[in-house]
Amino acid sequence: MTNLPPPAEELRLLDAELRHLDARRAVLLRRRAWLIHTLRAAAAPRPAQGPGARSGGSPAGPDTGAVTHRPEATAPGVQNVLLVLGGVLLTVAAIAFTLVSWGHLGIAGRALVLGALTVAALGAPVALLRRGLRSTAESVAALGTALTVLDAYALHEVAFTGTDGVGYTAAASAVLAALWAAYGVRLGLFHPLPLAVATAHLPLLLWAVAVGAGPHTLTAVLLATAAGGTAVALRAAAVPVRVVAVVGALGTGAVGVLSAGWLCWSASGPGTAARAAALLAVAATVALVASRFVASREVAMGAAATAGLCLVAGAGGVLRVSVPGEWTVPGCLACAIALLAAERTPLARPLRQGLVRASAAVQGFAVLWAVPLVAGSVLGPAARAATPWSGAPRSIRDAVFTDVPPPPYASTVPLVLAVVAGTLIMAARRTRRRTAVMVVALVLAWAAVLVLPVALQLPYTAGLVAQAAVVAAALGFAVRADRADKGPSPLALTALLLALVTSVDLALLSLASEAATLGVLVTLTVLFGAAGLRPGFAPFTAPAALGHATALACALGASAGFAPHHTALLVLAVPAVAALIASRAGGSPATVPVEAAGGAAALLALALAVPEPPTLALVLSLCGVVAAASALRPERRAAGWAAAALFLLAAWVRLAAWDVGTPEAYTLPVTGPALAVGFLRRRRDAAVSSWTAYGAGLAATLVPSLLAAWDDQHWLRPLLLGAAALAVTLVGARQRLQAPLVLGSGVLALVALHELAPYLTQVVGALPRWAPPALAGLVLLVLGATYEQRLRDARRLREALGRLH
Repeated sequence: MTNLPPPAEELRLLDAELRHLDARRAVLLRRRAWLIHTLRAAAAPRPAQGPGARSGGSPAGPDTGAVTHRPEATAPGVQNVLLVLGGVLLTVAAIAFTLVSWGHLGIAGRALVLGALTVAALGAPVALLRRGLRSTAESVAALGTALTVLDAYALHEVAFTGTDGVGYTAAASAVLAALWAAYGVRLGLFHPLPLAVATAHLPLLLWAVAVGAGPHTLTAVLLATAAGGTAVALRAAAVPVRVVAVVGALGTGAVGVLSAGWLCWSASGPGTAARAAALLAVAATVALVASRFVASREVAMGAAATAGLCLVAGAGGVLRVSVPGEWTVPGCLACAIALLAAERTPLARPLRQGLVRASAAVQGFAVLWAVPLVAGSVLGPAARAATPWSGAPRSIRDAVFTDVPPPPYASTVPLVLAVVAGTLIMAARRTRRRTAVMVVALVLAWAAVLVLPVALQLPYTAGLVAQAAVVAAALGFAVRADRADKGPSPLALTALLLALVTSVDLALLSLASEAATLGVLVTLTVLFGAAGLRPGFAPFTAPAALGHATALACALGASAGFAPHHTALLVLAVPAVAALIASRAGGSPATVPVEAAGGAAALLALALAVPEPPTLALVLSLCGVVAAASALRPERRAAGWAAAALFLLAAWVRLAAWDVGTPEAYTLPVTGPALAVGFLRRRRDAAVSSWTAYGAGLAATLVPSLLAAWDDQHWLRPLLLGAAALAVTLVGARQRLQAPLVLGSGVLALVALHELAPYLTQVVGALPRWAPPALAGLVLLVLGATYEQRLRDARRLREALGRLH
């Protein structure tokens, strides 16, 4: 048997072997690099040795200090640069000779010079190719092609001076393109074919310009040129030729399609629009044919989508001048829906997908066209909040668009939205993203139903009923979707959100009439209250029902002629109901939203009651009762603090409302028993905080007395209050209790400030005006200099207070 070492010893051996292998690898790599440098140095030509040069010997090793520089440019690269530069210089020289020195020679001399140069430049590549000098042949041939352009220019200046320049250029470009193509094919050169393809895009367009063709003819010429370029791109084998053909076809095709679209949509009659639509149909045909022979799937889909958009644009342009304006977009939408029939045709899959994408793009544009009316229908009712109960308008459209005119062609917007929604519902059956598609379809269907009363200009009452039906339908759909999916789904939550948005719009719309406001708010409260019975929807519907109930309470108060502070008592019913619902809900997710809605209603009641202190005291007391009732629940014990604070505030506000000059007569009878009860509780339970035991009792007397002493001009009340505050502070310090210490020291400091205020005012008045800013700056400098120490002191004070009970 083989004796295996322990794992630790085996690991040490493996690490040692790996270190040896790494060292050996490094040596071999250094040797390899030296050999490569040596071979390159031996292959490079050696310079002539001088008299003092060393002869013989072996090549320097890696340690001799010899440095071999690698070449920064390859030989083919240097050759190409030289050839291109030489060809460019010769071409520039030929151009300069033709344009500048042409007049110094006679006709025979001119012909002889240019002819000889052109023949030599075009014939030299034949001999160069036989010797295998292809790069040199390309450069000389490029010079020859440039000279043919100069020959054409010279021929026009000598023999065709009276001809039109544009027409001559068209003919010359056609001849040159044919010559360059034949020359490149015959010799197999690289550049003549792409140059010929690029030049071949010019003759037809220049000829149309020369004969003064109209916009339709020019557009047809552009599309024909694009078709020719597409054919070359599909049949050419050389990559440069295909690239030039694709660029030319895309450029001329894009300009032609844009021109045809502008002609179609700006036509004044059906005949003119039909001619432009025929051009768009030609462009679509070219794109479809090209997409069938393209190898790339993405390119084929893009071409098919372009074809579909061209067809829809042509049909839409004809419809624009043939039917009323509001039916133009629905007509385009119908054409887009017709493109979806391509899914059932034997076309290739990329073509079918491209046509479907074109249809989707048109449907998206149709939805964007409908956005202004939908946005106005959602946001417009907010203007009614500024003038409530100003009188019911004649139609729901007047109620929605109060200060702004409605968008034009609004009558067909519901139809467009409904058609797109139906199309999405049908498409959801064949897609993996069914949920997302159904959510979008639901939103579009809701928008169609929402704007239908506005588009039909229904009477005001009928429009409100229709909006209420939308809310009920959205809630019912949400409940049904929730049951089908056995829990809240994206579709159900979307329907619920749409119901909430519609309910807010409906409530705002109803503000035009008193009766409508009351009826709508009652209906909405009942609807959302019923929907709140489902646990999954309660976090949304229960707060909504409470919100509508709050608005209903305000509306009832205004309808009964109550003052705002009396209406606040009606609003308090909502926090009471919210507390009751929260107590029954237990630990469900709806508890916090319901309590938040009740708290918002309570704040509104307090705001309404502020102008009347007696009513404000009553509202504060009732809010305290609601908070105390909530504190009975184990998970809401903290609400007891809010209840105590509300009761104290109610007592203070009541004292202020009664114009009590001696609040101690009312507060001391409360403070004594409260402190006794707190003392007994701390004796039974030492863990009870001093704030719980003594905070409310001390604040019940100290705070009202401080407010009374602040306006008291005599010395007795501040003296007694200061003495009492000092006693409370000393007791808190002696017993190490936080509440007496903080309350007593705070009241004592404020009383002292009150007593010193007149003297401080006199001192400030006697000082020059520059003294207070200077003093403030000095204080800031001192504080800044001892900032760290002050932070440490503040931290110690906080820790000391935290250690108190």
